[in-house]
Amino acid sequence: MSDTDQSRVTWRKSSYSGGNGNCVEIADLSDGLVAVRDSKDPHGPVLKFGRAAWADCLGAVKRGELDGLA
Repeated sequence: MSDTDQSRVTWRKSSYSGGNGNCVEIADLSDGLVAVRDSKDPHGPVLKFGRAAWADCLGAVKRGELDGLA
């Protein structure tokens, strides 16, 4: 996703992001995908997920399946 594309979407922070600067931002894209980025690096890499894959990812996070992977 180019900087121009990123400027055209509305990014929002996760409601679970704390005040420690470790924030995830997501945006709904016009092509039906969900974009995810690190708020500390707004011009850095962006991950794109289909809706079903994003729902699966969120479910895994909520179940704690990804804890300790970072």
